[in-house]
Amino acid sequence: MNPGQKTLGRPFSRLLIASAIAATLPAYANDASEIEKLKAQIEELDQKLKILGRKQELVNEDLAAKQKAAPTVTASDRGFGFKSQDGQFEYRFRGIIHADYREFGGDAFPTANDGFLARRVRPTFEGTVFGKYGFRFTPEFAESGDGSSTSAPNQNRSRVVDAYLDIRHDPSFQIRIGKFKPFVGLERLQSASDIKFIERSYVSNNFLPNRDFGISVFGDVLGKRLNYAVGVFNGVRDGGDISTAQDANSKKTYAARVFATPFIESDSVLKGLGVGIAGTSGNVDALPTYRSGGFQNTVFTYNGASTNGTQTRLSPQAYFYHGPLGLMYEYAEVSQPIRNAGSTVTTKPKNSAWHLTASWLLTGEDASFRGVKPFSRFQSGPEGGWGAFEVVARLQENQIDRNLPATFQSGQYALGAKSSAIGLNWYLNESSKVALNYEVTELVGGTLDSTTERFAAARYQLSF
Repeated sequence: MNPGQKTLGRPFSRLLIASAIAATLPAYANDASEIEKLKAQIEELDQKLKILGRKQELVNEDLAAKQKAAPTVTASDRGFGFKSQDGQFEYRFRGIIHADYREFGGDAFPTANDGFLARRVRPTFEGTVFGKYGFRFTPEFAESGDGSSTSAPNQNRSRVVDAYLDIRHDPSFQIRIGKFKPFVGLERLQSASDIKFIERSYVSNNFLPNRDFGISVFGDVLGKRLNYAVGVFNGVRDGGDISTAQDANSKKTYAARVFATPFIESDSVLKGLGVGIAGTSGNVDALPTYRSGGFQNTVFTYNGASTNGTQTRLSPQAYFYHGPLGLMYEYAEVSQPIRNAGSTVTTKPKNSAWHLTASWLLTGEDASFRGVKPFSRFQSGPEGGWGAFEVVARLQENQIDRNLPATFQSGQYALGAKSSAIGLNWYLNESSKVALNYEVTELVGGTLDSTTERFAAARYQLSF
């Protein structure tokens, strides 16, 4: 029964009563007292009908209120969750699983291990309360050295990836507090499910911060044509991660970024153009280990050295998306004062890296920073399709300052790494992807001069 529907309309009920009275009036036409009794009964019945009608209205109103308060259960490619009818409260469970196979060749690292690897296993619980306050918690159960300063790149260990709170009072002014990706690296700000290659570039993995603990203010202004972010963090080594424990010292790192998409609201060919610049300045406790394109082998590490002052990072960055074409360019330069173990030699090397990544969707879908949605999903049957296919290519370089004194160099190392890679991505649907990569890295300088690393990898990805 609909809330506005009544079981017995008032005019109709009165007609029935009047008909009944009319049928009995002849028998009582000369009895005035009986007529008065009948009138009283009519008034009494009419009052009861009014009461019954109001009770029905209250029941309907109560049912409508309960239906309005009942949460909506959702299940989609964005995860599983609950959402209130007014949208003020929402809780979602999401996840990422990356299952890889990796194989190494070349003469640079003959002892590199081949085999299967759970690269990422990350469940995520996130949500919104009172419409303006958000949170996210993501643990890691298949850590493979992504940003770890202590574990080897093929050593598993559990950790907290993201743990932060958001205040979203206005799109132009938002606050994030906790452990998260600082708003610095362009490729790093992409979800691990949206990156074009199985491993991120040298800029992301070796130079710019992975995750840090702190607070950031950010937002979109000028009709989403300009995004800005500023923040204060504990400070993390190049390409590194950080624990959720209190900082080991009182020194902090400051980060800032501006990124413009000036044609985002237009219909021009430049609608998908974005350009920006980011940087950090502060003190960090540890020096980095620079790894190869396959992210398993060490290309360079400092010998018996420690930090000796304020570090600065600078990163110009850009992307361009138009139809099936996607392009991303990023550069990073790091200046870090260091000293050797005896404090007798100090220097300030400037190390750098860059990458240029290109992608083309063979099946014609629109490329974007946020991922690919196939025109047709891969499935059997007359309405089934083959999903989306994408070819990708990347050039990148990792460069150590050639003026670095020999006292900071030792063991097996190279001062430069130049890599070229190709790949094929098959998007079965919005949540599933199969990726194939092949990369060749030429090492320059140091003990690894003129050697080569060859890296082949395959991945099945499920994200929801």
